[in-house]
Amino acid sequence: MGLVACATSVEQRGNLPPADEIAQIHPGKTTKDQVIKILGSPSSVSVFTENNWYYVSAKTKQYTFFEPKVLDQEVYVVDFNSDGVVQAVEHKTLADGKPIQPVARATPAPGRELSFIEQVIGNLGKFNGGGGGGETGPAGRPPGPNPYSNE
Repeated sequence: MGLVACATSVEQRGNLPPADEIAQIHPGKTTKDQVIKILGSPSSVSVFTENNWYYVSAKTKQYTFFEPKVLDQEVYVVDFNSDGVVQAVEHKTLADGKPIQPVARATPAPGRELSFIEQVIGNLGKFNGGGGGGETGPAGRPPGPNPYSNE
């Protein structure tokens, strides 16, 4: 049982088109529809423009509870012009990747942060200790009708 917990798993995600299919894509001639017929749908499309298609394949290895390690990765980038015709086809490998360091900042929430004193002073007058008349509802308006009252 202990040996099973320490097992290694290798996973292949995505399939790259064969080299002979990539060779059928000609910059300046091949359209988006033709690329789909030859290569199939892309693994991903650019977030900022629909003119960059990505065909991605990655092989990862993972030991039990550790983060997966990328063993191999290949990407074909098909770049289209505004008319939907291929401008370029690029082949990227794991060596072309660059590590990035995300910025650890927080996005401020809208509104204003009140200090403790401002909160205490702001709450003065919101609570009145008596019953009877003078009751107010939200925003200082008189309360609405009571559905359980016979008046």
